[in-house]
Amino acid sequence: MQSSDLDIFESIGLLQMDTVSLMKRVDTKFVVNQITLPAILESLYTNYQILEINGTRMMTYDSTYFDTKDTQLYLAHHNKRANRAKVRVRTYVESNLSYLEVKLKDNAGITSKKRIRVAHPTALLDAEKLDFIQQCTAQKWELSPSLTNRFNRFTLVNMRQKERVTFDLNLAYNGTTFHRNLAIIELKQEKLNRASPLYNVLKNAAIQPYTISKYCTGMALLYPELKQNYFKHKLLTLTKITS
Repeated sequence: MQSSDLDIFESIGLLQMDTVSLMKRVDTKFVVNQITLPAILESLYTNYQILEINGTRMMTYDSTYFDTKDTQLYLAHHNKRANRAKVRVRTYVESNLSYLEVKLKDNAGITSKKRIRVAHPTALLDAEKLDFIQQCTAQKWELSPSLTNRFNRFTLVNMRQKERVTFDLNLAYNGTTFHRNLAIIELKQEKLNRASPLYNVLKNAAIQPYTISKYCTGMALLYPELKQNYFKHKLLTLTKITS
């Protein structure tokens, strides 16, 4: 897709988007080939506005993920544990902001994100950061960097319902682009609402929800020695979608 494909949307600023921050939410994900995005966006512009920061609509996200030496956080997802966590330091490049973020998912499928500001991107977790992670997860961890990723994202905000939609493109792991044509769409809502305009547009295009973790996909891709039965078919599906 071209950046001009985003010009059809009216813009909103970061302060307006904060009214639908949705730090506790239900996430529904979809994966598509980027070639399908112009038609999808054309069907959405009357219901959504687009986040714009300093004249930029396509943002860049850099993340460093952390895990234990025996990859307990990765394996919790692989083994389909109902309650699990991910830990990362994410930099929002255009905003020049970095946060330590802990994402929690519970047995009801609710995702909660907690974060604290950090002065700069870091691959080291000092005592203060480890204490924050322990408070969020109710568990003490010994963590070290396990993976970095970078992607571009644009964000749509529903004009009438409390929901956001993110579109992630150009995903790269440890500096290497992964499936250049891949687009990951994520619908973020207070509770699942299939009456969402996005949900209906994708349903009409025969695009069904698809569970995917950018972190776990990267770990399975880069570290084939890891247990990854659950992710092998997902890697094959992503290859098929983007070919």
